[in-house]
Amino acid sequence: MISNSSEIDTDARVVQFREEYRAAEIRPGYHGWLHFATTNTIVLAGVALSFWYLHDVQPLELWTIPLTFIYSNISEYLGHRFVMHHPRPGFGLMFKRHVKQHHRFFTDTTMPVDSIRDFKVVLFPPFVIAFFLLGFGTPLALLIGYLAGTNAALLFVITGLLYFLNYEYLHLAYHLPNGHWVARLPIVSRMRRVHQAHHDQRIMTACNFNITYPIGDWLFRTLR
Repeated sequence: MISNSSEIDTDARVVQFREEYRAAEIRPGYHGWLHFATTNTIVLAGVALSFWYLHDVQPLELWTIPLTFIYSNISEYLGHRFVMHHPRPGFGLMFKRHVKQHHRFFTDTTMPVDSIRDFKVVLFPPFVIAFFLLGFGTPLALLIGYLAGTNAALLFVITGLLYFLNYEYLHLAYHLPNGHWVARLPIVSRMRRVHQAHHDQRIMTACNFNITYPIGDWLFRTLR
């Protein structure tokens, strides 16, 4: 259960920014668990629909799953490192939301949310989810369908959607209160420390860009 008060000490700058952000960006009717449920509904509906159309899957087509997993991990790494942390034409909103908001709301010494309403700063808004799924996922799925068949395209969609949902789960877990049972899970606790190091503003553009599994950081030697 997440309480509406924090048990951590926050510095004055973070406290001030959090108050300003909440006043300007979080509407009165916002509820964090509803946001979380909306994300799950969108993603799982896409997964269920894709499963419905799968038919007579061949062993070779199953290779789409690990390949999509690796592709998603490297995309997560490259997008975080080179788009979210650097202003790029057409992606100004992503840079603003990530560097100017998320990294000011959460620092390496002030990682947990204060209340459920702070989920707004962690979870992607639904329109961003739709933008990525339609703008990036759909063209690639169509290309895979053309080259490797419908089943391969559907497995790509299923794996990509579940990877994204896993991303949201883990990222939220890293920013839960320190005493929360999810935050204390061994694998979450370990990866949480890796993500916490990334929130050190002195090194945030240099290391630990994977939010999920540090495959990209390991490959590109940016893991700390």
